[in-house]
Order: sequence, then structure tokens, then C-alpha cells
Amino acid sequence: MILQILFGFVFFSLLGLAYVKGYDVVKAHSPEHLVHFYLIMAVVRMLLVGTAVAVYVLLIAKDRTDAIRFALIIIIMYAITMAVTLKLRH
Repeated sequence: MILQILFGFVFFSLLGLAYVKGYDVVKAHSPEHLVHFYLIMAVVRMLLVGTAVAVYVLLIAKDRTDAIRFALIIIIMYAITMAVTLKLRH
């Protein structure tokens, strides 16, 4: 379980870093496109989270409870990331 949490932390840290750096670039060069950037990043983040969960569930999970635990950890981290993103940047 500690590896699942560590994976989630690293995964969402990288996504957050990409969002912050991308936000700064778009804001500096084309601030009128910030809404588009946010929507694109939200879709990319959702697709990456879904893909990570699907890969873990289909290829790595040892049993059903392991798959459910991983999915719940990632979904909770995703919700926290979305809340923090909305609070910090809007």
C-alpha cells in the first residue's frame, strides 16, 4: 500500500508541476487562452488518471481488494488535486 501512495504522490506532483509551469507560460504569452489551457489540462489529467487506474487494475493488481484500494487512493488524490488547483489558480 505504501508503494501505491508513493506512486500517487509522484504522479500527482508531476501533473501539478506540468499544470503550474504550463499555466505560467500561457499566462505570460497568451492570457486570453487560460480557460482553454485549464480545460485541456483537466481532460489530460482525467485521461491519465483513468489510464493509470486501468493499467493497475488490469495488469498489476493481485486481487479485487488491491484494485479497489488503489482506485480509491488515486480518486481521493485526484479530488484533492482538483480542489487545490481550483483554489490556487482561480
